[in-house]
Amino acid sequence: MRINKFFMAIAAFVLLFASSCSTFPTEQTDQAIQAVLEEFQAVGISAAVVKDGEIVYNKSFGYKDLESKTPLANDDMMRIASISKSFTATSLMQFVEQGTISLDDDISDLIGFTIRNPHFPDTPITLRMVLSHTASIRDQADYSTLDHLNPAISGDCAASFFEYEPGTGYNYSNLGLNLAGTILEKVSGVRFDQYVKENVINRLGLTGGHNVDLLDSTKLAKLYNFRDGEYVESTSAYRSIAEYLPDYVMGYSAPRFSPTGGVKISAHDLAIYMMMHMNYGELDGVRIISEESAKAMQTPVWIVKSEEDEQYGLCLREFIDYLDDPKYNVAGSYPVGHTGGAYGLNSIMLWSPADGWGIVAMTNGYAPVEGKGFLKTLTNAIYNAYLK
Repeated sequence: MRINKFFMAIAAFVLLFASSCSTFPTEQTDQAIQAVLEEFQAVGISAAVVKDGEIVYNKSFGYKDLESKTPLANDDMMRIASISKSFTATSLMQFVEQGTISLDDDISDLIGFTIRNPHFPDTPITLRMVLSHTASIRDQADYSTLDHLNPAISGDCAASFFEYEPGTGYNYSNLGLNLAGTILEKVSGVRFDQYVKENVINRLGLTGGHNVDLLDSTKLAKLYNFRDGEYVESTSAYRSIAEYLPDYVMGYSAPRFSPTGGVKISAHDLAIYMMMHMNYGELDGVRIISEESAKAMQTPVWIVKSEEDEQYGLCLREFIDYLDDPKYNVAGSYPVGHTGGAYGLNSIMLWSPADGWGIVAMTNGYAPVEGKGFLKTLTNAIYNAYLK
């Protein structure tokens, strides 16, 4: 009898220890995120952690609406800004692998009018260059129109190009990705927002999309810019597209949906999308793009040559010296993903191809802290608490 009681006590201890170990990373991550929220006076933070093919952590902190003090929930969506670029590239890669288009096609042939850097008029600008930000296209204040690249409207378009040969330099270009989204519309024959939703978002079983008018407005977290010591709501972040549809021109007006930054989605569902890329184009038996296409997106086209550069592939990048863990700061071990920032929103989607973990995090507003980057601080806090 004494032996039975002894073994029962041991079993109870083991169960208690296992239970405490399983909750410890969650509790520690809660505390780490809460500390970042307080340090940066953030409005709200939503985060998800992926490990070994599963979402192992998903929590939200703070508010979706400062005025009403409505708590931010895991299924609330934010406009994720430039992470949206990868949705555009993913969609285009479906046509690349079908052979409909090529990454090395001249974009003039794809868009239907001549686009050339007037400083190098004999050098074709390719789709690969556009998706890797090596096309020498310079952003204009308003990049929601292709008029800046259209010679019939803007003449030689010199103001929209840098003075280096396409393919030989790197400059991040939102106008370039809006051009890419328009090319998707031209080759698919389907309106940009509809194509991405039907062929990427819906196929993965996600809630979200570019067209705010088709989303549940009660699930949209308000975005806030921090100005002069206070938060100001960014009311244009979720602007309706309805006013533009009567004059919408297929194959030209796609920038209205912001292929460069217009996806609205939750951290949870963005983590599912990330898992598809982590698994090289397939998730739960649903293949979105081929393994070859997925690897092409994750492989740098541009290798860092100066501090202003990013190690950039096809709308996905490698993160150099981003994590505190030196393991991920050597060539061959860099994490992959993308960040986003607009309207007060800051977002990140980052994963380790080698070790099978990933982090998604987003905030709907934060106050800057001198000498610290919000996303880098938050990502390291999550990594150190849950994954390290």
